[in-house]
Amino acid sequence: MYRYDKYDQAMVDTRVEEFRDQTRRRLDGKLTEDQFKPLRLKNGLYLQLHAYMLRVAIPYGTLNSAQLRTLADIARRYDRGYGHFTTRQNIQYNWIKLEEAPDLLADLAKVEMHAIQTSGESIRNISSDQYAGAAADELIDPRPWCEMLRQMTTFMPEFNYLPRKFKIAVIASAEDRAALRWHDFALRIIRNAEGEIGFQVFAGGGMGRTPFIAYRIREFLPTQHIFSYLQAVLRVWNRHARRDNIHKQRMKILVHDLGQEEFTRQVEEAFAHFVSLGEDFPQAEYDRIAAYFAPPPFEQGLGENIDLSDPAFAAWVKQQVVAHKAPGYAIANISLKPVGGIPGDISAEQMEVVADLAKRYSFDELRATHAQNLVLPHVRKRDLYAVWQALVAAGLADANLDLISDIIACPGLDYCSLANARSIPVAQKIAERFADPARQADIGELKIKVSGCINACGHHHAGNIGILGVDRKGSESYQLLLGGSGDEDTTQAKIAGPGFDEAGIVDAIERAVEHYRAIRNQDERFIDTYRRVGMDGFKEAIYG
Repeated sequence: MYRYDKYDQAMVDTRVEEFRDQTRRRLDGKLTEDQFKPLRLKNGLYLQLHAYMLRVAIPYGTLNSAQLRTLADIARRYDRGYGHFTTRQNIQYNWIKLEEAPDLLADLAKVEMHAIQTSGESIRNISSDQYAGAAADELIDPRPWCEMLRQMTTFMPEFNYLPRKFKIAVIASAEDRAALRWHDFALRIIRNAEGEIGFQVFAGGGMGRTPFIAYRIREFLPTQHIFSYLQAVLRVWNRHARRDNIHKQRMKILVHDLGQEEFTRQVEEAFAHFVSLGEDFPQAEYDRIAAYFAPPPFEQGLGENIDLSDPAFAAWVKQQVVAHKAPGYAIANISLKPVGGIPGDISAEQMEVVADLAKRYSFDELRATHAQNLVLPHVRKRDLYAVWQALVAAGLADANLDLISDIIACPGLDYCSLANARSIPVAQKIAERFADPARQADIGELKIKVSGCINACGHHHAGNIGILGVDRKGSESYQLLLGGSGDEDTTQAKIAGPGFDEAGIVDAIERAVEHYRAIRNQDERFIDTYRRVGMDGFKEAIYG
């Protein structure tokens, strides 16, 4: 993984001290809240319902054991003993005291972490495949390109005051594990007919009030021109963005208004200009950064067999373990979705357990996923049983990856000042309704996503089953959506019909699931059945 040089460290340390002074002035009354708000947002600090929330950046979801231990320590010292992993591969803390925030950021800086680009009108944390550098199906490791883009954009003046937030994802496999086309700007690393590595470019995706799936605007972009192309996209957006209307400022609105063809034409025109300036990075810079992502020293001659005589362990392996590119190794997924728990939450003690496992069994590396889980990317198959035993002891051994209880949910009205309804209790009740492991296994892959408001932080538009919390004349109500996907076969979920109360939405989901079980073909996933038969049959089963 990337390690700071002296310039990186100096920039982060300087930002901490700058924010310490800003905070001091706010506490002394020398800055009003309106004056302070853009300053705190640039440092990942939100004012929520009950307290400040601080969101910490985990670039492309990669971190080491020392960093996770620091996050655990922060949970104890500055929060209430836990953290919450987000759908942008970050972690956030919901009970922060303003006067302690600068010290928290200083502690992060000691382990090469920060909260820059986690809020406000900025280029947000660049996300990627949580299996990057380990996946058996990837073309190359996409993380050097994520890091290049991160360094290119973090402090560039033109990108500091964008019309709205801007989200980037980079992957390098045919299977999409990063919800690529739900991003403002997305890159899939491909190889052309001549054998050259380049980018397939997508633009204009996003969720929220007005969801759009990104268009493919370039089939092949040579890698050496990625900075020029990104500048071109942002320049077109900056030139035309509706800065007069907060609901029309996202780039997806511009792409939709101009149309794919005209937007692409303008980007290509701007791209030619930026290329002519000769400001793209030299190959030596890519080589420098890529060296940080060299494969770890995988042991040779390892066996492939896993002793599955323990049924509980066998069930965990079947659901949580994924093929690795190196012989004798596996990718181990750690669920943060226990039945009755809060999706994405993890205690300080559990963080320390995972940190120990990463240090001992995974070359001191772990990953956060956009589905609010964790990953040990490089585990010897012979060590999987020991890893599982430690996870069992820590309450982290649920075998539910991509099953109905592996629910994505935003914090909702329990924490968020923007929310209309609670997300957490709904997710908990659904998981409890379908708690039986045998029932979950029979249902198979089914991705449920819950948002407490139209901002869609729970990605309800991309859920096979999506749930949107809305305010109905002062009461919490939940819309049910069906047919969404954030995978390579990206689709937008559609509203099934009238909303439900908290108890009713759980019952409605059960009716939808049982209808699927009754009509599915053999080995057919929920999303496949829905696409085959359409909404009408499901609607009748749900509403009668």
